[in-house]
Amino acid sequence: MHTGGKSPLDSGFSTSCVKIYLCSNPEDSVVERRALRETVFPRFREHCRHSLGLDVRVIDPFESSDPSRWPDEDTRHQMIHECRGSSAGPFLLALIGHQYGTARLPAQVEVSELQLLLQQCQEAGVSTQELEKVYQRDENTIPTTYCLRAPHRRSYSLQQERNKVKEESKTKTKDEELRKLFQAAASLCVQSGSMTPERAKSFYRSALDADLRYALESCPERDIARRCLVYVHKIINAKAERQKGPVKIQLQSKLEDATLSSSPTNEKLLSELCESFLPRLVTSRQLLVYTITTECDRRHGYTSARRRGYADSLCQQVYCDLVQMTDSLNVSQSAEPSPLGDALSREQAEQEQLCDILSRFYDIIQPEEEKVRAYVKQRYHQFPLVVTGGPCTGKTVLLAHCTQQMKCWLADSDPVVISFFCNLSINASPKHLLSSLCYQIACSYHSDSSSKQDASLCSDLDDPGSTTDPREVTSSCSPSSVLDSQHERGTKEHVSDCEQSWSTAQHPGQRQLDFGNIKPDACLSELKEHLSSLISHLPSTEKPLVLILDGLDQLKNNTGLQIIESLPRPLPPAVKLIVTASSNRAHFLQAVKLHYASHSVTEDMCTGRLCIQMGLVDRKQSVQMLASLLKGSGRRVTSGQQALVNQALARCCLPLYARLLHAHTSLWHSDSDVTESSLPDGVHSSISALLDHLEQKHFSSVVARAVSYLTLSRSGLTEAELADLLSIKEDWPHIGSPFKMTVPQVDVERLLLDLKSFLIQRKVAGSLVLFWVSRHFKLVVAKRYLDAPDVRRRLHSQMVDYFSGQTSGVNKDAALKTHTDTRQPSQPFVFTSIKRGGRVNVRKIVELPYHLQQSGRWKEFERMLLLSFGFHQAMLRAGLLGDLLAMLEAEEESSQVKFVRERLLLASTLKSSACFLQSSPLQLPAVMETNLLPYLEVFPALEGYVREIKEGRGSGLGIALCPSPPRVPHIQYLKYDDINKDVCVREIAGTKCGVVAEVTDDGSAWIWKGCGYDVAKLLLRCEETELKFAGVKSSGPFLLLSTSCSKLFVWNVEGPEKFLEVKDPFRNTCETPSNIEGFVAHQKTLSVWWKDESFVSVFDISSETLTHFQCQSPVTCSVFSSDGFFMYCGQEEGTVSVFDMKSSSLLSTCSNSNHSDVTLIILHEDKREMACVDRTGSVALWDVAANTQPPRLVKESFTQGYSTNILSTDYSGEINTLLMCQAHQASLWDTCNWELWDQFLAPQGRAFTQAVLSQDGHLFLALLDTCTFVLVWRVSSGECVLSLETNKQPHTLLKMASDVICVSHDGCLTVWDSEMIDAAGSAQKMGGGVKEVVVEQTGVWFYTRDGSEKVWKWSLDTGLPHVNFLHTGPVEKLQLSPNGIHLVSLSAGDIYVWRTETGENILRIGGSRARDILITPNNNFGVSISERGLSRVFKIAQGNIVCSIHPYLSDAQVSPESTYLLGCCHGDLLAASLWSGSISKRFSCVESSEEVVAFQTLSQHPEFVVVMAASGTVYTWKVAEETVCWHFQLPHMFHCQPEDFQMSSNGSYALLSIDSGAINLLNLSRVTLCSFKVEGPVIKACLDKTGRYVAYITTPSGLEDGCDCYLHARPILQVTRLSDGERLGAVHLSKNPLTLVICEQHCVFVGFGDGSVGVYYISDVTVDEDEPIRCWEDPSGQLKQCPFDRTPFSWFPQDTPNVTWP
Repeated sequence: MHTGGKSPLDSGFSTSCVKIYLCSNPEDSVVERRALRETVFPRFREHCRHSLGLDVRVIDPFESSDPSRWPDEDTRHQMIHECRGSSAGPFLLALIGHQYGTARLPAQVEVSELQLLLQQCQEAGVSTQELEKVYQRDENTIPTTYCLRAPHRRSYSLQQERNKVKEESKTKTKDEELRKLFQAAASLCVQSGSMTPERAKSFYRSALDADLRYALESCPERDIARRCLVYVHKIINAKAERQKGPVKIQLQSKLEDATLSSSPTNEKLLSELCESFLPRLVTSRQLLVYTITTECDRRHGYTSARRRGYADSLCQQVYCDLVQMTDSLNVSQSAEPSPLGDALSREQAEQEQLCDILSRFYDIIQPEEEKVRAYVKQRYHQFPLVVTGGPCTGKTVLLAHCTQQMKCWLADSDPVVISFFCNLSINASPKHLLSSLCYQIACSYHSDSSSKQDASLCSDLDDPGSTTDPREVTSSCSPSSVLDSQHERGTKEHVSDCEQSWSTAQHPGQRQLDFGNIKPDACLSELKEHLSSLISHLPSTEKPLVLILDGLDQLKNNTGLQIIESLPRPLPPAVKLIVTASSNRAHFLQAVKLHYASHSVTEDMCTGRLCIQMGLVDRKQSVQMLASLLKGSGRRVTSGQQALVNQALARCCLPLYARLLHAHTSLWHSDSDVTESSLPDGVHSSISALLDHLEQKHFSSVVARAVSYLTLSRSGLTEAELADLLSIKEDWPHIGSPFKMTVPQVDVERLLLDLKSFLIQRKVAGSLVLFWVSRHFKLVVAKRYLDAPDVRRRLHSQMVDYFSGQTSGVNKDAALKTHTDTRQPSQPFVFTSIKRGGRVNVRKIVELPYHLQQSGRWKEFERMLLLSFGFHQAMLRAGLLGDLLAMLEAEEESSQVKFVRERLLLASTLKSSACFLQSSPLQLPAVMETNLLPYLEVFPALEGYVREIKEGRGSGLGIALCPSPPRVPHIQYLKYDDINKDVCVREIAGTKCGVVAEVTDDGSAWIWKGCGYDVAKLLLRCEETELKFAGVKSSGPFLLLSTSCSKLFVWNVEGPEKFLEVKDPFRNTCETPSNIEGFVAHQKTLSVWWKDESFVSVFDISSETLTHFQCQSPVTCSVFSSDGFFMYCGQEEGTVSVFDMKSSSLLSTCSNSNHSDVTLIILHEDKREMACVDRTGSVALWDVAANTQPPRLVKESFTQGYSTNILSTDYSGEINTLLMCQAHQASLWDTCNWELWDQFLAPQGRAFTQAVLSQDGHLFLALLDTCTFVLVWRVSSGECVLSLETNKQPHTLLKMASDVICVSHDGCLTVWDSEMIDAAGSAQKMGGGVKEVVVEQTGVWFYTRDGSEKVWKWSLDTGLPHVNFLHTGPVEKLQLSPNGIHLVSLSAGDIYVWRTETGENILRIGGSRARDILITPNNNFGVSISERGLSRVFKIAQGNIVCSIHPYLSDAQVSPESTYLLGCCHGDLLAASLWSGSISKRFSCVESSEEVVAFQTLSQHPEFVVVMAASGTVYTWKVAEETVCWHFQLPHMFHCQPEDFQMSSNGSYALLSIDSGAINLLNLSRVTLCSFKVEGPVIKACLDKTGRYVAYITTPSGLEDGCDCYLHARPILQVTRLSDGERLGAVHLSKNPLTLVICEQHCVFVGFGDGSVGVYYISDVTVDEDEPIRCWEDPSGQLKQCPFDRTPFSWFPQDTPNVTWP
């Protein structure tokens, strides 16, 4: 806790809380203080949390209605000191009313002073017996004082709480008498000259006066002017006339005259305070004081109504002033740099601050310090120094101190000193620790590290898009005060004259400091290798590295050992490594020795040269330390008490124990009855005794809950969070009061003051949190209060409710409005602020996941966090993407976890886009929406995630129709952390329930249990020897593993993890092992056969017996009948043997005609048939109805043409399909009739290596040689529709129940969800690239063509094509009538007219020789444009020719009134009549002799045409009147490209050209030229017809350094608002775009090269849309058929033209 006297603003100390002391007279401010607590402070807190990233605490010492619970003056002054020292903004708020308040007996009086007062009373003849009774002499104070006895001290004991009603009246009267006596004695001392008047006044001062003077008199001038607020309320005629009367004060006769003459009255003191003290500070130090005077009616006085009115006006003014004062201090934490680097740099700064804090506890000089110094100065040791010792011996503090001394010790070099307190890291996973170490080492050694962003502890998480200068933030309150200000402060207006810029604002991601290109999904082995490389290569003699790792032995799951294993051995010469370990962690110490195993290092560790044992601290030093601590707190002990202290320190002289003794002995008085048992033995007993004392002083339940919350928190708690949790009304079932209670802020502050010596304030993710100074406090608290699991879960659950905002009572739609019946803050994932954008609620994302898991609320953990877009966005912006991925991929054993695959898909999507998202975190909505929408039908649980994206979108680009995915993201990619890079897979097998086992050529075996699990290494031992594996096979739920020593082990993966050895008494274990060829299981019977062996071994698991079945030839395959009574064994030379399992006898044999090896046997027992497939792909079908008779050949099918051996087969009995893969082809067989369905040839120059069917058989997946992709073919069309990406050369494909797994040669597993593959493979798209998109006016339907003979009609409601219109040739042009009734297409010279509603081809017109077609705006006529013949106008309904137009008009357009056809001819613009065909009007630039290069009709101004000449001159031509208006000439740097020229329908904007990196526009309404600067070349651009937006597609100008991110290389669709040039949104397109169109509903249609279409809607919060944007909805509820059956219905054309033009 901060104790410095300087202001945080002066000292640079980073605080995260505005802490305000509320100074008032408790009797005169009840209404006002309650109003402020209920209305102002919660609202002000929300403002600070959202706008500034600061929390707020207001300490009202008189909040309780019970005066016995009010703190004494000393405690109040400590609170003022804390507020002044640690508040990030205002620290004092004073309310002065018309009543001064009463003084109280001083808690302490110096001996000489009290004796003087007593003497004066005695001389006056007044008895001092009662006064002497309430004070006792205490020699333990410095200086010696008289202290109030216990009954007169304010206490919180439960017993006093129960008896206070009886004693209240009596105590109050007695206190009043003693106070008057004390004050009268002080007045006598003034009269006698033995005491100054000012000192005497201190005994008359009220709590208000004393607190205000303490806060202001010693306060720096800057703090008074900027951090204090005082409100004075003067009341005239406060009391009604009937209440006025003389107040008679009865004093003892001998003191009456002295008292009346020299004693200051309350009125005088109040007047002095308001008229002298405060105005002096206003003048000299610019204190802000408001004064208001209220004159009341004499008859009624100061009524309740007037008080409420004043309270309301006070609340308005206080809120306004607090906001203005806090904002003006510029204390917000405003920058959000690049996320990943920022998160690690924050942790680096936090570790440095933690080291500085811990080093301050180094009070006793340890002899081990010299040994550490000698080690780091020694240049020849290349091994670590291990510092060991028992608990609490000071290992951590010693190394923290040594860290501070390293620069002095190594003054001849420039050392890099990194101290990492591993067990105090918030994330102690091995990946995070390694990443953080890599970052810190790289940052320290790179010369350009100064270019990295500031890693100070002040950094926080504001919106990166915010450009507001925090110094220019002004109060949102009215500048006019509700009260009259006594002090007018100068104000300064910040006016920003912002001109509209037509350059799009660029927000490139800040360049991250190179710390090894560590990706969030980097595996442990990569991080270990990287750390070892950094340590080996960066340090040098001039700049050595001193790495100090503390607390590794305290980490769970052997994390510390993994860190040690990542360090190089031996250490490089310029590296010194110091590690701490507790003496009782023998396993860790042994691991360190083994890692650096050598004879010399073992000897050095044994002799202590490289292993320092922390000894006991010298008792004398402990005594000196305790005396110093007591002196610092103004205390000491008597000689008798010192003897007991010496005895205790002799028994235990640990530094922490000495500090705990200070807490105990500082409570002793000189007359305290202290015995040997008064001091507890040991650290844990002392901590427990401290808690006992706190429970006596405070409510026991308050103490229990407070220390429990601190102990159970993940990263510690801020003061405000602890106060919030304690203010929740909750029963404490374990200990304490039986009633529900809420804890005021002042009680929390008093408790924190008592715990101050044992709590440290450290910075964690931008917030100052309270943390135990030693882990032993956690141990004691856990044993004392948290032994019961249900208590721990309950407290964790309460913290869940708090951090999730369930206790806040805040309306989620109005985050800045807080209800008055709660003091709990809102807890959004991102704080929103109009002035500062968004700021991540880091405290929530750090604490909430931990408490959800610890409380067992797994369903909420998944729904509230893992499947929440808001949580993902907050984690990404906070730089915690790696932590998010770890949570999504974690192996959760709880049965409540339901959405494993959804989590894995989210993790995979984030991983694949990690590089892009780290540089552009605000693009997360677009990335996730694009990747998840195609699979919502597969994962409906993610609908809420996507809905959250849509609902949270402000202005931007949303997806109305997602194009077909170009690739299927894998849901898991698994690689082994401990595997040798050179190791290859020897064999792999997968069970039906999804368990995969693989054996590598180094004899290792690895097991993957399915989705959500990681890969685990299998270890089996036989006689203390680790077995090496030779192979693995699978059948059903069984795995069969063979070892290099000829042992076989079988494991039923559906049962316990128990391996059963298969012992063969007939085989010699010493002989060379044979490779297992195959393995098949039926219930508990296993059949195994070996390569080149002619027998089958059948093993019964139940009886553990093994039987051999002899065959004629080497066995190649085997299968059991469904009842298990028969076994069929396929052999070489085409033979099949049938065995009776009961009698173990051979029943019959058969053989195929070509005597080729049998590779597969398929039984159809319902048909009594057996199909045998040989290695060439031939099929022999046998009748096996009579098992006792030889099978009868029914049918034999031989492969045709060139035949090769079968590489793989995949049989699906559910769909009666067999897929056979050969090198040159893949064949599909119908196993019902055993007919060849289809054959698929391998791509030219490639060969198949393996093929498997998809789950439903609509697709098959294949591996090709020298191809790193898994290719997916659609069975119905024979097209290759997908390619599944793998990082390495595939080895094997495995088809599981729900997954497809690709195993690479080095053993890595890539897992895809089968349904996702089906969804992507069934996506509808055209056969070629989309060349044209035509949209209906309503936006519901649109039409596409790809240059083939088909035109597709799509529905935006379903996202699917409903109809395709067939033509006899490729479709060249497409036009839709404005009313959407007719579709006109041009194909092979014929014009087709279709009715869109029925699909009927009503006209097929031959002989048109048309090059283009148009439809008039009135929907009645069509125009065929012919370049070499006549252009004709025809009726759409009948096809009759209306007229012919002789000249060819290029770039033709129909006028909006359907009267003219306009087009260019020989440089002129001609207008041909649509009724006669004659040229009626002509526009020609005769004078300048220049040509018309572009023109555009205007639908909203039908009589005008805008014309662009070659010179850049802009004209408007009124066609009917043939009048021309010259407007202006374009500058020479602007030019018009005819192919890019577009105009809005109202003529306001024209798109002139697309240059490299710029889009040039003409604003005709303002006659201005605009140029949008864009990144990268522009592929396509489209102007919105309404003139609001321009959409354009760009390609990236260049990739990031070393970036292999998929999204960084993709085209980008962007939309810019024309009115202000703001870029509304951007979407990275996953495929190559060919077409770009904007419809009237502000939807952007993009046609892609693979035949799919994407539709994106423009969301603009500044524009009120008349209709909501239509978006594609999940069709699963509407369409019940299989996705592969959703092919559009086809409409056929007329066989021949029904209209032929001459």
